[in-house]
Amino acid sequence: MGLRPPPDARRRELADFLRTRRAALPPPPDDTSRRRTPGLRREEVAQRSGVGLSWYTWLEQARDVTPSDQVLLALSRALELSASEQEHLFRLAGVASPPPSPGPLDDQTAALVEGLLPHPAFALGPRFDVLAANRAAVAVLGDVGNLLEWLFGGGGWDESDPGWQLTALANLLDFRTEFAQHPGDPAFVTLVEELSRTNPLFRTWWERHDVQAIEPAHKQIPHRTLGRLSLLLVQSRPSHAPWLRLRILVPTDARTRKALGS
Repeated sequence: MGLRPPPDARRRELADFLRTRRAALPPPPDDTSRRRTPGLRREEVAQRSGVGLSWYTWLEQARDVTPSDQVLLALSRALELSASEQEHLFRLAGVASPPPSPGPLDDQTAALVEGLLPHPAFALGPRFDVLAANRAAVAVLGDVGNLLEWLFGGGGWDESDPGWQLTALANLLDFRTEFAQHPGDPAFVTLVEELSRTNPLFRTWWERHDVQAIEPAHKQIPHRTLGRLSLLLVQSRPSHAPWLRLRILVPTDARTRKALGS
């Protein structure tokens, strides 16, 4: 049997990353032995994580092995990785990273949404609940609790308009990517069941299992009370709260600016 090919670049990066994170941790406080290298020993990481020493050693040697997501989570805890370091570990291992654990709306995000005035801005949770909205966004959306319910439940936008269909479909499919990360979650399942029951178009689109529709950046919204609004949409993920979607709407003409009081 011939020699195995050299490890690929990603496995070498994974091995180096594990070694540097291990070296960055202090030895146990009750350990008085002299160590040739700083940080924890491999067997200490294996013991902390419940991962076999041989398996962990193979990872640091860039062997051709694929750890499971459970092993990577255990190593993340043992090596005391930050959220960004854990995501990097999963990426190097070629394993899908678990979704970040949602938290409550923090003061930073609330202040950011308010500070984006006069532009409409709002923050969405994983279930597309509107967690924060400034007064310009409230003028567009109203006092809405959930963006999908607003879009598919007869909110402020005429469903016969082609622009509505593009936006509604894109939001549904964006939500589907989030739905897949919360399998069996009653809050997500109930929302889909309710919208499927009350809106035939939602039900038809949901049953297709399509993905990756791109939401148009330029929106022409025939608002039922404000008239036609011309807006540019920007969506981002706050670095301190990546489970949120921060959306900003920028008026593109004088009429829209006047309608929104900006």
